[in-house]
Amino acid sequence: MERFRRAVGELPIPLRHAVIGAVVLGVPGAIVGLVIGLWTYVPTAWAAIFEVGLPAAFLGALLGLVIGSLVYVYHHVRDN
Repeated sequence: MERFRRAVGELPIPLRHAVIGAVVLGVPGAIVGLVIGLWTYVPTAWAAIFEVGLPAAFLGALLGLVIGSLVYVYHHVRDN
């Protein structure tokens, strides 16, 4: 876990926020997909993990990238 934290900490601010956003929304999205898949049709529950988790991770990455870019611009403007 420490290696992951160090690797993410070395990324540029927008990319760091994108990775964090993808994980924060992707993992719960995958869990929700699994629950929905188990509720509807058990043999294909594994596919629901990807059907819900991947769009959630993409949305999290996109939101994280936007927020990280705003943080980067704020710090850049504030320092000058």
